[in-house]
Amino acid sequence: MSAAPENHTTELRILPFGDAAVTAEFGDVISAELNDRVQALYAGLEARKIRGISEIVPTYRSVTVQYDPLVLSYRKVARIIKKTAENAGDRKKAERFVYEIPVCYGDAYGPDLSVVAEHAGLTEEEVVKRHSERTYRIYMLGFLPGFPYLGGLDESLQTPRLQTPRLKIPAGSVGIAGMQTGIYPMESPGGWQLIGRTPVPVYDPEKTPPVFYRAGDHLKFVPVTEAEFERIAALCGRGEYICHREPLRS
Repeated sequence: MSAAPENHTTELRILPFGDAAVTAEFGDVISAELNDRVQALYAGLEARKIRGISEIVPTYRSVTVQYDPLVLSYRKVARIIKKTAENAGDRKKAERFVYEIPVCYGDAYGPDLSVVAEHAGLTEEEVVKRHSERTYRIYMLGFLPGFPYLGGLDESLQTPRLQTPRLKIPAGSVGIAGMQTGIYPMESPGGWQLIGRTPVPVYDPEKTPPVFYRAGDHLKFVPVTEAEFERIAALCGRGEYICHREPLRS
């Protein structure tokens, strides 16, 4: 899937996905315009709360709808998707926010910062500057609960994944893989190049909702020192820290 080809399809395509799911595709590229259509369809289907639809999964460019074949047929689900997509433009857009995420870059918090810097032909300080000066759109959540797939990475920072994935990555680690950057919400294996870590728990199953941001929101990384990292971590442990946010201005 490419980021910006000269010619690409943007028409809605509705396709069967196994024997109990339907996928609605809006194109074959990563773009904010297509992702807006994905989020509008997702919100429209969620609002309708249709009996027989068990799960709705939005991605960069598509929405997959899982359904109970004993309640709904493929044709019926396809008609529901088509009608909802046609009416999505009439819905009021949900308010979106820009969240500031504190990150301690390099050293033990970002062991691959030097790798990214070498690959880009930059200093580590310049990598941090370029990574933190961007505002990133959350295109989708996946892989792990609350893992944000972020678009908008500076092209100079694009770095291949590790050839051998790590077996254990600390929660809060901020990484780069190809043209994407993201945050590991919990400890897990992974192959992204780790450049920093946030002390903020981005996924908390004890809270409602467990993830404070949504697809369509934006994130901005704010560099902090190790001392600031520890201070914020202590505040988070006491439930006394909330990431600063502002309404997204279109």
